[in-house]
Amino acid sequence: MGILTGQTALVTGASRGIGGAIAIGLARNGASVYLLGRDQPRLRSMARSASRTSPKVRIYRADFSSQQDLSRVILQLQQDIPRLHILVHAAGEIVVGDIISSPVRSFDLQYRINLRAPYILTRSLLPQLTICQGQVVFINSSMGLHTKANISQYAATKHGLKALADTLRHEVNTEGVRVLSVFAGQTASAMQEKLYRQAMRPYDPKSLLQPEDIASMVIGALALPRTAEVTDIHIRPLKK
Repeated sequence: MGILTGQTALVTGASRGIGGAIAIGLARNGASVYLLGRDQPRLRSMARSASRTSPKVRIYRADFSSQQDLSRVILQLQQDIPRLHILVHAAGEIVVGDIISSPVRSFDLQYRINLRAPYILTRSLLPQLTICQGQVVFINSSMGLHTKANISQYAATKHGLKALADTLRHEVNTEGVRVLSVFAGQTASAMQEKLYRQAMRPYDPKSLLQPEDIASMVIGALALPRTAEVTDIHIRPLKK
């Protein structure tokens, strides 16, 4: 019996990286897991891993940059998950560049995936969460608090995600729903490797946070007694 046995969890961005690690962690602790992501072959692979310990695993493919995909998958989720205990937003997109040269279309892409989709998905599944006095986790970024050059579009969406989480917490705490934001520093992932390559810097994943580090923190917060709520977790690589 795991600490999350009997609970149902939906994880976005579950095909790899932080989302994948959280999905596996939830499964190891007994939760039924619903995996949502863009890469169907990787989702299938992740589902095979999760099914070793989870009583139920199901995958959903959707691209959050597409309103058609988002609307379709929300209808499926509303039909398939009448009660939802845990919703983890781990899907994300990043495009770097300075303000003057970065195309607006890249801003639109990041907004749709990083902020708009979590807003719509949370709003659509809130009845299922409220009935369970569930929990919502937003995987944010250190850029959601302190930005730097050439990251304005991404940082703006992550600042917005923080505002969404903070506002949601004020609105749903009275219903017994807990809301957590995780502000993660550089994490070993395909996204981070791409950024290092673009910056022409050597990529050493062992010097960065591991997705499993973040998953461990999230699972611990989710398993807290109902007398407590962790609102914000700030986690950085030990090696600076």
